[in-house]
Amino acid sequence: MKKALIVTGGWEGHEPYKSAQIFNEFLISCGYETKISTNLDVYLNIAELKLMNLIVPVWTMGEITRNQEKNLLQAVASGVGIAGWHGCMGDSFRQSTDYQFMVGGQWVAHPGGIINYDVQITNTTDQITKGISNFSICTEQYYMHVDPSNEVLATTQFKGDQIISDIAPYKCEWITDNIMPVVWKRKWGQGKVFYNSIGHKLSDFDVPEVLEIIKRGILWASR
Repeated sequence: MKKALIVTGGWEGHEPYKSAQIFNEFLISCGYETKISTNLDVYLNIAELKLMNLIVPVWTMGEITRNQEKNLLQAVASGVGIAGWHGCMGDSFRQSTDYQFMVGGQWVAHPGGIINYDVQITNTTDQITKGISNFSICTEQYYMHVDPSNEVLATTQFKGDQIISDIAPYKCEWITDNIMPVVWKRKWGQGKVFYNSIGHKLSDFDVPEVLEIIKRGILWASR
């Protein structure tokens, strides 16, 4: 039986435990034996990590120790898959650049907060996105620093007319028409990495395209 580790916690605004439950139930339905941990110390047991087929991190912000980070990265490099979404994987540990290197990107802004925007499927033949059409969604549009080695599967285009934030209360015209990756996959050593920047709130998973892409991405990443 395949094994999956779900590690959930951090900033409560993303409802980490509730969103983790959605994909825990999915993995169980696919025949996985799952373990949910609410403590990053689960990463200290490298022997257990390397027995996993898949790790699903659901942890926004916070801090990871050097040993926790080292073991996680080594486990993925050994072939354990990792898959996640939004800030629960793409904004987990802001001071940990090695972790961000593994993910393939890091959140830096969501101009305008909750807005309507379009997602374009740019790879229509990949098993994760095949048969899925372009779609629209109302949620945070993530502006990210991304790795050029990512294999991008879907993108979004920024209008540049939203207010950046309370700290920077002006429009970001300079990003007008910028194309930003939304969904990508990549390798980290022998491990497969999947990421989708959508998933700010539970209702995001009610959008069929979002839910299906993440389900497929999780199964693709799994060893």
